[in-house]
Amino acid sequence: MSEARTTMTVRAVLFDMDGTLVDSTAVVEQVWGEFAWRHGNDPAELLAYAHGRRATETMAVFGSPGIDIDAEADALIKREIALAPGVAEVPGAAAFVASLPAESIALVTSAPGPLAAARLAAVGIPTPSVVVAAEDVTIGKPDPQGYLAAATRLGVRPEDAVVFEDADAGLRAGLAAGMRVVVVGAYEGDVTSGLPRIRDYRAAAVERAADGTLTITL
Repeated sequence: MSEARTTMTVRAVLFDMDGTLVDSTAVVEQVWGEFAWRHGNDPAELLAYAHGRRATETMAVFGSPGIDIDAEADALIKREIALAPGVAEVPGAAAFVASLPAESIALVTSAPGPLAAARLAAVGIPTPSVVVAAEDVTIGKPDPQGYLAAATRLGVRPEDAVVFEDADAGLRAGLAAGMRVVVVGAYEGDVTSGLPRIRDYRAAAVERAADGTLTITL
């Protein structure tokens, strides 16, 4: 028997980036592992917290006393940009994004804008015209601020948007924004209960209606 598929009708599709469109695991583990070593932290504990959050927020928790968070974050982001060619596409992501109307998509990421652009370019995904990056919010995920800002810029109601996310903080942010949420990948937690899930985008399809609605089948 074939697996049941999920179908939803929306007006906007909002994507996280790392772990959702781009597999940056190796780069993230390398760069944050170096930070953890310098500041006497357990890399696994730090990485579990950092996933889906802004660098400055992670550094505020795990940095040494007196750390210059802005300087450390700037250096870390520059290193991540230099290593951007080492990321990989989540299978099918580029084709799925390309199948969506450009005016209906947004990127909501905890990464700074320049890093997001570098990683997307590395996997052949054009940067959307609507990007809400780390520097565009006053508080990061799991706060819904970023997703709500993206919906406003796209001119859609939260309930007419779907969020694709892979991390606990991002999933909670999408739900708190009042949006439908799809889990990308293998993360399991209290927040994922009852949510639709995809391993990747290779089976995802979209149909566009004349009124601008999108019917997405996963």
